[in-house]
Parts: sequence; C-alpha cells; structure tokens
Amino acid sequence: MQIPFLAIQSNELIFFSIFIVFILFVLMLDLGIFSKENKVVTFKESLIWSAIWVACAFGFFFFLKNYGHFIHGFTDLQQLKYIIEKFEHPIEIEGHTFETLTEAYRNNLSLEFITGYFIEYALSVDNIFVMLLIFQTFGVKERYYKRVLFWGILGALVMRFTFIFLGAAIIQQFHWVLYIFGAFLIYSGVKILIQGDKEETIDEKNHPVVKLVSKIFPVFPRYVGHNFFIRKDKRTWATPLFIVLMVIEASDLIFAVDSVPAIFVVTKDPYVVFFSNIFAIMGLRSMFFLLANVVHLFRFLKYGLGVLLTFIGVKMLFHHYIVEILGIDNKMSLLIIGIILGGSILLSIAFKDTSSDVS
Repeated sequence: MQIPFLAIQSNELIFFSIFIVFILFVLMLDLGIFSKENKVVTFKESLIWSAIWVACAFGFFFFLKNYGHFIHGFTDLQQLKYIIEKFEHPIEIEGHTFETLTEAYRNNLSLEFITGYFIEYALSVDNIFVMLLIFQTFGVKERYYKRVLFWGILGALVMRFTFIFLGAAIIQQFHWVLYIFGAFLIYSGVKILIQGDKEETIDEKNHPVVKLVSKIFPVFPRYVGHNFFIRKDKRTWATPLFIVLMVIEASDLIFAVDSVPAIFVVTKDPYVVFFSNIFAIMGLRSMFFLLANVVHLFRFLKYGLGVLLTFIGVKMLFHHYIVEILGIDNKMSLLIIGIILGGSILLSIAFKDTSSDVS
C-alpha cells in the first residue's frame, strides 16, 4: 500500500519547527526578563513562571485535543490509519469515518501528552534534589543558580531531542528494547525505594566530569562572577561555574535514561514524548526555585517516585496483560499516577519529620 510519506513528513517538519520557535521565544523572554540580573530568584517570581509553564502545558493539551491532527498533517483516512498503526495508538480503527476517527485520535493524543507530562514533571522533582546537592557541594552562590540552570536546560533540550528520536527509531526497529527499558525502570524504582531518604553525596574533586573538563581546559582556581570562561595570560580558562554546568548536564543525561523510557510506555509517538518532555523541562528551572527550600519537607515523595517508576516498568513489561486483561489504559494510568504522587505528598504532610527540629 502506497502512503504519501513525504507529505506527512513535510507537515511534521513544519509543525515541529513552529513548536521549537515558540519554545525558543519563551526562553529568550525568560532570559531577557527573568534572568536579566544576577540576583536571587524570589518565591513570587518562581511561582509566576511555574504557573506560566504549567499554563503553557495545559494550553498545548487543549490544542492537541482540538487540533492534534496538525502534528502529522494527515489528510485522509488512509494516512490516519497509517499513523495510528505506526505509533500503536490504542484506537479501534474499524467502523469509523475519517471525521470520527480523527476526533478519537485527537482525544487519545491529548491524553497521552498530559499523562507523559505529569510523569516527566513528577520525576523532575528528583532532579531538583540532585541539582541542589550539586550547587551546595561546589559552593555556588545562590544568585548564579538561575544562569547555570538556564544554560543547563538549553543543553537538556538538545540531548532530549537526540535521545527521544533515536530511541523511537530503535523501538520501531527492535520492539524488544521496550522490555529492557521496563526492566531498567523497575530496577531504578526499587533502588529508590531501598535507598529511601538516604543522604546523597558528590565528590567534587574526583567526579568524572570534573576530571574530563580538566583534561580539555585549564581550570581557573576560583569563581569569576557569572562567567563560564575567562581569558587570562593569553589562555582561555574554564571557571568552576562551567564545571558545575557540565555536572548538571551529565546528571540530566542520567536522569533522562529513567524519565524518557517512562513516557514511551504511554505513547510510541516521539513527537508527543518530546513535547511532554520539553514542557516539563522548561518548567523545571522555575520549579527548582519554588521547591528548593521546601522539598525536604516531602519526606515520602522519593518513595512515591520509586513506586511510580516501578509501576511504569511493570506496565511496560506486561503491557498486554495490564491493558487487555486488567483494563489499565492511559486514563486509569493517569489516575494511578495521581494517587501515587498525591498519596506520598499527603503522607509527608501528615507524618512530618521532626528529628531535625530544634527545641
């Protein structure tokens, strides 16, 4: 059966380009206004930008619900069936007209996006623990946090793009890779449950990223304002702030190994995986400042993330039985995710850690 692939691919490229331009525009707005000065980000500022990014994500959800067909740009029933089968959307194809199938496709697509977004956003909380630890270990002044996070997130966009579309291509060619992802997610989830709230540490002198950067650039012995590089004695020196940036990039790469496969259990469409990832990542910086000073209060949240990863891994390994026999589809998965995370937060509030209280 001949499918006009070029028309679909051309429409995908157009939509993707518009999406990237929009994201870059908001990023530049963020850089020009939110990051204009090296100052400590206030709770109010972080709350406003967190609300903006959440609103953008929900706005995109409603866009997909009404205009999701624009992503792949199919124009007839044959193309639509091809897209549904290619990305394994759980939609009954037979017995539909083009209009009714398009509506079902849009509803499913929007649900896949918002479920993936919540998964990624929830797992981002664990990344906040790591980033805060990196800043504290390397002695970064709080007024430089936002600059490092901005460029760190910009680098994360590029890495996620590569990771997601490469992963999607591998999955389409070798479907059994999903079982490896599932097993790894279960391993990660169980590991979090075993470690619990055990305090993590970073060896700033022997960290692999520190050693690698030191081999490539001479490293200046102290911070020089917000500069990543300085020119001195006719040489280009990397500052410790650049090393911090590279450590954060490396931590995000490790974090992506957990979070990206988790969304592939929701959808096989790499565009939806990418969109849900990007909106969650873009809100990560503002969420960092929003939660950095209170994240320690949610003592059971890490356990909730461990349960979440384990649940997603089990669903990935036993997808057929869980969906077909138990009936746990994406709607039910979204509800379960909410119960897991909401339950861990409520438990944290109900059973506060008083061991560090000072009388």
